[in-house]
Amino acid sequence: MTSETPPGLRERKKAATRQALHEAALRLTFEHGLEKLTVEAIADEAFVSRRTFSNYFAGKEQALLHGDQVRIAALVGLFRARPADETPATAFVRAAEEFAVVHPVDPVREGRYREVLRHPALGGAAAAVFAAGELELAEAIGLRLLAGPDRVLRARFLAAVFLAVLRVAAKPVGDREQNLADLTRQGLAIVGEECG
Repeated sequence: MTSETPPGLRERKKAATRQALHEAALRLTFEHGLEKLTVEAIADEAFVSRRTFSNYFAGKEQALLHGDQVRIAALVGLFRARPADETPATAFVRAAEEFAVVHPVDPVREGRYREVLRHPALGGAAAAVFAAGELELAEAIGLRLLAGPDRVLRARFLAAVFLAVLRVAAKPVGDREQNLADLTRQGLAIVGEECG
């Protein structure tokens, strides 16, 4: 449990506006494709001005990727909130477990979104979002590791591995029903076996 105070009205309004712009960007992209997506269209769809859009996002790519930023931040927040005596791997699996409950995924919508992410125009912006999230997770992992000259490097390696395992675990495999936490745990075990 964190000691953070709940966001005030102004922060909630800002978060709602960001989310509305993100949802508008997604709807328009799903309907018309990324090539036809414009900042003006997103602003119109969300019933805000172009200037308001610019107060929240630098461009259409950032608006589209906002959901990933929010999800990564939520996952890192859940990881940070885990008991300090848990190993990084245990804390990550349990955070992934909580995350799957708190942030359920609509597989159809998620599939469509992942298709959009494959567009070459989003490559750089998507990489930047995931790199920032990976660094944030690495900082949180570093707090759980013993002090030493390689602590930062170890934390960064672990963050990269954890997020890669989670990304693979979140993708459907055949028709079988999946449990994100179990697959994440299994993926980390496979990495440990193969690297051990």
